[in-house]
Amino acid sequence: QVQLVESGGGLVQAGGSLRLSCAASGGTFSSYGMGWFRQAPGKDREFVAAISRYGSNTIYADSVKGRFTISRDNAKNMVYLQMNSLKPDDTAIYYCGAGLVLNRVVAGQANYWGRGTQVTVAS
Repeated sequence: QVQLVESGGGLVQAGGSLRLSCAASGGTFSSYGMGWFRQAPGKDREFVAAISRYGSNTIYADSVKGRFTISRDNAKNMVYLQMNSLKPDDTAIYYCGAGLVLNRVVAGQANYWGRGTQVTVAS
């Protein structure tokens, strides 16, 4: 059983930056592809970014390409989402997910999920 805990959310002005963190415990972290998803009020959860087990492959939603960067530190059991040039449309609860198959993580079918961290971007 893997536990995921997100942190780093908050309130930021448009154009600003935030770095989200996801701490994993209870499993072999390097066995899992990791992803970030977000859910805005009244909308479905959507894919943001994903990273393969050793970080050699990263995938991004078109809406965040060039602004967000996903990374991981397997020695610390951590995955990060650096968010730059934030827009009000980025306002959402951000969730971390872990899965044994990266493509399934990207599809929203992660094996494990965190509880999320709120990101609010003010205009």
